Amino acid sequence: MLTGLATMFVPLHYLWRLFRLSSPWPRLFLGGAGRISGARVSVQGVPLKRDVFYVSNHVSWIDIPAIAGASGTAFVAKAEIRDAPVVGWLSSLNRTVFVERENRLGVAGQINTLRDTLAENWSVTVFPEGTTEDGRSLLPFKTSMLKVLEPPPPGVMVQPVLIDYGAVGEEIGWLGYESGKSNAARVLARAGSFPVVVHFLEPFHPRDFPGRKAIAAESRRRIEVALSGIIGGPVPAFIGHDAWAQRAEQAPVLP
Repeated sequence: MLTGLATMFVPLHYLWRLFRLSSPWPRLFLGGAGRISGARVSVQGVPLKRDVFYVSNHVSWIDIPAIAGASGTAFVAKAEIRDAPVVGWLSSLNRTVFVERENRLGVAGQINTLRDTLAENWSVTVFPEGTTEDGRSLLPFKTSMLKVLEPPPPGVMVQPVLIDYGAVGEEIGWLGYESGKSNAARVLARAGSFPVVVHFLEPFHPRDFPGRKAIAAESRRRIEVALSGIIGGPVPAFIGHDAWAQRAEQAPVLP
């Protein structure tokens, strides 16, 4: 089914790009790919249409088609995602900016690429946790890719995003020891569908929280408040990928 979707949408996307038209096809394709993968996406809140920097928590590669299908955003992702089967291709189709997190000497160039992407695509999403968590916790937010907001480009807003998989978060989530291929195969082989709620939280102007550390802290605070409301209590510290893997192996498989 994914192949059929690609056969239909990808040529249209490149045709639009050939004529330098704004292409709607990556958004439609990624939204469809998420649905084929089992995701049944609903949206809470109103995503800003343009000049917006989305800052989201990170649970799974499904985050990409879910958020892109809802907003049409481009993404920032780790460089190793580029080489992951299925996941890497899905990401590159939507003009993802791949970054070398360990390449400190190349950060300036990556920031310039990110600025260009924001100007051209109108919206960009970053996952500042730097890796995935179980959907019921939050990791510290890294700030290197938020340097693009020092100073913020004219008119650009920041909109925090909470992506919620509910009870299946641990099962769907990308465990730290899994390759992209293994995780994609596991999720695609899963029977049945699962809900994904993308919460677009209240946006704020980055000038009101000057500096990337303040922007990261305010984004994380708003996501934590929203997640706390969903789970009905304080957001716990992430237990780590090893403990998450053990717990996921012991958990019953949900339909």
